[in-house]
Amino acid sequence: MRWIGLDYGDKTIGVAMSDELGWTAQGLEVIHRRKPGEDIERLEAIVKQYDVTQIVVGLPKNMNNTIGPRGELAIEFSKELEQKLSVPVHLWDERLTTVAATRTLLEADVSRKKRKQVIDKMAAQLILQGYMDANLKR
Repeated sequence: MRWIGLDYGDKTIGVAMSDELGWTAQGLEVIHRRKPGEDIERLEAIVKQYDVTQIVVGLPKNMNNTIGPRGELAIEFSKELEQKLSVPVHLWDERLTTVAATRTLLEADVSRKKRKQVIDKMAAQLILQGYMDANLKR
């Protein structure tokens, strides 16, 4: 049983993957969005390669718990994923995951250039780990 977590953005999609037991999440890659549909094709390849059974998409909510334009885009993307990949997709509140990822990288003294390269997959890792910790019985 493998899960992937996604930090969905306008320019990139951070991807994280669970271990086979569903205990831990690790950053996998960052998909740079260039042409419509390419990102779905890459995710389909990941799902097949790693035999992914579930997908968690970060849902950016406002601090007052409402869903704004970014959240609506994430919801539409998750529906498209579920339809095209035939894999269950779950939404998970991603508020402050990028802030937490940035803080962790700053504390580790990672350079600005390197932070930019890994921040999205680290946010995806936090999204997936949060979902698994809250919802999977161990």
